Amino acid sequence: MTAWAEDQGIEDSIVTFVGDPAGEFTKACGMEMTHPGPPSVGIIGRCKRWAMHVVDNVVQYVAVSEGPDDPAGDDNPES
Repeated sequence: MTAWAEDQGIEDSIVTFVGDPAGEFTKACGMEMTHPGPPSVGIIGRCKRWAMHVVDNVVQYVAVSEGPDDPAGDDNPES
């Protein structure tokens, strides 16, 4: 996460990258990929592509990039 944050230039910004290596937060937020998808890409149990805007520990907005046949949001990564 540190290398990605450096690459994205988020230092001294309002953005915080948070790792979740065991997937506990991912599961608690309901963001675990469960779509069977192509077996070769191994998406089961991985985190969806999403962002959460939180202010003073209150979730203001959640955006998830996914579609019925695009569980990883690869067709529209900007959303």
